Amino acid sequence: MISGQPSEVQFFLDRSLGGVQVPRLLRAAGLTVVTLTEYYGNPADESVTDVEWLELAGRRHWPVLMKDTKIRYRQAEREALINHNVQAFCLTNANLNAAKMADEFLTALARIHDAIKSASPCLYAVSRGRIKRLDLI
Repeated sequence: MISGQPSEVQFFLDRSLGGVQVPRLLRAAGLTVVTLTEYYGNPADESVTDVEWLELAGRRHWPVLMKDTKIRYRQAEREALINHNVQAFCLTNANLNAAKMADEFLTALARIHDAIKSASPCLYAVSRGRIKRLDLI
């Protein structure tokens, strides 16, 4: 579990959010983020499985931002979320441009920080400034 002020939280961004625009917009708003590409390097990031980076995020206590809500239906990824105590936040609308994706997370940021302080693992859907906890089991 992450504790402390919101500025202390480092978020991990899945490749589904892109590696340039969304991270830049989130950083401009004051968030600390690391992208999959920044951590693993290019082109190695393309071969990293979801299970691998979910384990990394759990080990590092990095809440994950992504747009893959179907992750909860894939057994290996769901188990990785649970086994590594990952806290994940997924956009429900996968057809947003970078500015709107960043805005969705920023609008819901206070709620995301509240969820981070609560129990892990967790998976939340993010939409219109709200978050909704999704079942992992």
